[in-house]
Amino acid sequence: MQIVLLDAATICSDINLSLLQKEGELTTYQTTKTKETIERIRNADIIITNKVIIGKNEMDNAPNLKLICVAATGTNNIDIEEAKKRNIVVANVKGYSTEAVAQHTISLILALQNSLIEFAHESKSGNWSKSPIFTMLNHPFYELKGKKLGIIGYGIIGKRVAEIAKVFRMEILIGKRKGVTYNDIERVDFDTLVKESDIITVHTPLSESTRNLFGKEEFKQMKSSAVIINNARGGIINELELYDALKNKKIRAAAIDVTEKEPIPDDHPLLSLDNIIITPHIAWTSVESRKKLLVEIIYNIQMFKEGKGNEIMVY
Repeated sequence: MQIVLLDAATICSDINLSLLQKEGELTTYQTTKTKETIERIRNADIIITNKVIIGKNEMDNAPNLKLICVAATGTNNIDIEEAKKRNIVVANVKGYSTEAVAQHTISLILALQNSLIEFAHESKSGNWSKSPIFTMLNHPFYELKGKKLGIIGYGIIGKRVAEIAKVFRMEILIGKRKGVTYNDIERVDFDTLVKESDIITVHTPLSESTRNLFGKEEFKQMKSSAVIINNARGGIINELELYDALKNKKIRAAAIDVTEKEPIPDDHPLLSLDNIIITPHIAWTSVESRKKLLVEIIYNIQMFKEGKGNEIMVY
């Protein structure tokens, strides 16, 4: 089988692909631009893609295509309905980055609560060396104990974040999304979570119902001392309204690992602010996560070759 990996640089530039090569004739591209996709997949039986878009036009020009392996959990770069019409199996990978994303979430929370970046700068800039006392107290340092952590999106990652936060003796609020019915009794109304949380962390998929879930009205309801974390998807938080909320001190701070357009444009207004931490969509990228991702992609290919595509397809 002809296997084409379209954007290897996004998943395994430092990971050995030898096991994948055993599954077929592998052609690897580090990155693929939109105009290059059709030519590269023309003879493919299997496509592996992280973020390269595979839509109707691409499928029209890949007559041998039988399996699309998404090297991620989200499949919004694939035209699922079109694949279904053509009996092309689409398989994703779930759960491979739970520990990494949860760890990065807690890291960002601690960085904001401890003013970690600011204090590190005080040392390297020479300001600590000039201090008249042995310490510096010019940035806030808040304990997590007793703080309310509001979690939007209580899947496997949200649950793991809650587990870790409980070690710090935080109070956990699990949010209900507007318009969604839940059977459990643990959850609080979305508006209650927004108003009461000291820290809000987002772990919900991007969909029409979650796009701009946080905007002007939500920032107005949040405590002025609150912070918000987004390691889920860009677009869930309205970035221009987040900029306004941060610039005008409506909320204390934010930390985001995702933006609506990635990479973030170099003239994006959020880059001009001091009260936000922005990391380049790396929450999922631990070495362990990417090794697990590759193992699961190989598993999906093997399952398909054994005639078990119905057990791995996302639709």
